[in-house]
This record gives sequence, structure tokens and C-alpha cells, in this order.
Amino acid sequence: MGTSGSEGGPGKPTSRKADRAPRSDPYTYVSTWSGWCYTAFVIDAYARRILGWSVATTMTSQLVVDAVEQAVWTRGREGKDLTGLIAHHDHGVQYMSVAYSERLDAAGIKPSTGAVGSSYDNALAESVIGLYKTELVKPRRPWKGLDDLEIATAEWVDWFNHRRPFEYCDALTPVEAETAHYAHHRSPATAGASN
Repeated sequence: MGTSGSEGGPGKPTSRKADRAPRSDPYTYVSTWSGWCYTAFVIDAYARRILGWSVATTMTSQLVVDAVEQAVWTRGREGKDLTGLIAHHDHGVQYMSVAYSERLDAAGIKPSTGAVGSSYDNALAESVIGLYKTELVKPRRPWKGLDDLEIATAEWVDWFNHRRPFEYCDALTPVEAETAHYAHHRSPATAGASN
């Protein structure tokens, strides 16, 4: 649920209107002592900011709906209009569910699925999941269960968004990249008369 563009990163020319970047909705599996847990993310395509996330013990549509709900809340708190936003996701049953489609529709977000078998289609999602597993899941295992994974995921998402410099964002954090984008694209003030 995003800020802008497609080609290049922050500070680089983009071809999409601000606030209309597609977002990616991945999920992944995490092994714990009490069984599998699943983590879903909603990622802004412009600055790679994680806007919403959810951890659950079941891989149902509620997992991804909860992540979308948090992303909608995050953007709403920031005063961002979501009408016309494109939500890109894969063909998983969670993303094709009625509950997921209805939540997107209620927020004015348009769903988008890519080609089956396209390795480039979810590259953004897979890169963030790779970082999540490399920076959090693998180094801190074994996980006891849902509670400790959920708390650690919340801490990691906060760190990722606010303190982790991202090469794609010209060494800014995702939040800094968004802030810079909005500061640059603010409506100019009306010029006053000069003497």
C-alpha cells in the first residue's frame, strides 16, 4: 500500500502516481516446538516498508486478512487514501478467498494476481521473507511457539521499517524513504505577492 513507482528506488524517477504502488502479500512457514506457525506480510512496493503482518498457527484466509487489516489501519492512521491501490498477490487459496476479496473491496483496493509459475511475480515478497528468515527466524531458533514468534516478529518489523538501512532505498530505512518521498511530493504552497 504504497507510495510510488516501479522503476528505481527512492529519489529515482517513477512512472506511477504516488500512493498507487502495488503491494505484495507473501506468507511463510516457521517451525516451532508446538508445530508450524505461519507469518504473512503486506509490503509496500515503493519503499519496501512492511505495512501489515500476522502470525498464526493455521494457514487460513484469516491469516492474510489480518495482515491486510493492519496495513489498512497503518495507512489510515497516516491519512492515506487507499482507493484504487493495487494489491498484488499469488494464486494461493488464502488470497483467492471471499473474505480476502471482500476486505480489499471494502478498502477500495483492487486485487491483482500474476501469471502462474512466474519466478519474477513475487520477487519482492520472497526477498523480504528471505530477510525475515535470515535476520530473525534462523538465528533465534528453536522457537517455542506462536507467542514468542509473534513478539519477535513485531520487534523485527519495527526494526526493519525504522532502523534497518536498505540498499534499495539508497541506504535509508523504508520509513525514511517514504518520508523523503512525501516531503518531495508535497503540494507546493500558494505563492504570495512580492514587492
